[in-house]
This record gives sequence, structure tokens and C-alpha cells, in this order.
Amino acid sequence: MKVMPIDLQVRAFAGGFIILSILLYQFHSHYWLLFTLFVGANLLQSAFSRFCPLEMILR
Repeated sequence: MKVMPIDLQVRAFAGGFIILSILLYQFHSHYWLLFTLFVGANLLQSAFSRFCPLEMILR
């Protein structure tokens, strides 16, 4: 069985969280957009700082 590289796992988690938060925004509360903002900001900062908390958890 081939294991997915960590960088692809992080992208998959981020994409899943963004889709989930948009669905929760549509059907529950507009405050879920703050979670979408958090995920996007974390992706952006990790691109420049090379620090990603999820990557540390997945290792």
C-alpha cells in the first residue's frame, strides 16, 4: 500500500475543511466563514514560514 506524502495530505485536509466550512456556512451560520479564513491564512503563512501544525501532527 502506497502512503500519500505529507504535503498532499495537508492539501487534502485543507481542501476538505474549506468545503466543510462553506457547507456549514450555507446551512448553519455565517460565522463558519471565519474558519475558512483561518484555514486560508494558515496555508498562506505555511508557504512562507515552512511551519504547519498539521504537518507536525501527521508525522
